[in-house]
Amino acid sequence: MKIYLATGNVNKKREVQELFPEHTIVIPKDEGIDFDPEETGTTFYENSLIKARALYELVKCPVLADDSGICVDALDGAPGIYTSRYAGPDFMKGKPDGSKISQEEQNAFLVRQTREAVEKGKAPGPSAHYTCSMVLYMGKDRLFVAQETMEGEIIGNIEESRGTGGFGYDPIFYLPEEKRTAAELTADEKNAISHRGKASRIIKSIADQLLSESK
Repeated sequence: MKIYLATGNVNKKREVQELFPEHTIVIPKDEGIDFDPEETGTTFYENSLIKARALYELVKCPVLADDSGICVDALDGAPGIYTSRYAGPDFMKGKPDGSKISQEEQNAFLVRQTREAVEKGKAPGPSAHYTCSMVLYMGKDRLFVAQETMEGEIIGNIEESRGTGGFGYDPIFYLPEEKRTAAELTADEKNAISHRGKASRIIKSIADQLLSESK
């Protein structure tokens, strides 16, 4: 089955293609489609649905969309849905002009902000989780949703950042059970336990069923 993935992020495309090997994953820019919907939702699910609907209206084919982010307990779940726009404590929801800082700066800000919040007693530790809300959109009244998490914690100092795999905040997201950061996992190891991997497996089982029904 050809499935459009509602993102411009090639790293997400790579991860999702690994998780859906029997299907062909295509992102809008692969076919020269201009796609940049405004994400006005207040939850991961709402934003994933906005993206799915917007792309479906353009391609009229099955669309997979996800919205994901990192949620820190000591920061009351922030940056959450603003993960990609997060620019430190002064710009928790992103800069007013829409500009973004580098991932390295985001990582450094989040590590320091989490540590300071824990020191102030906002939470007993630097616990955090990734959340992924994934939608398989088959039409206006036909859609399937899965939402999952990956539990871990934020490292104590940016100097402890490790790993070259994954992307985003993975080098600062420590997994106590693995004794490694998410960026130190292989692709297969990460897909087995990640928020996106777990949500993808649920959605994939649905997609596989739909494919078998269409034969």
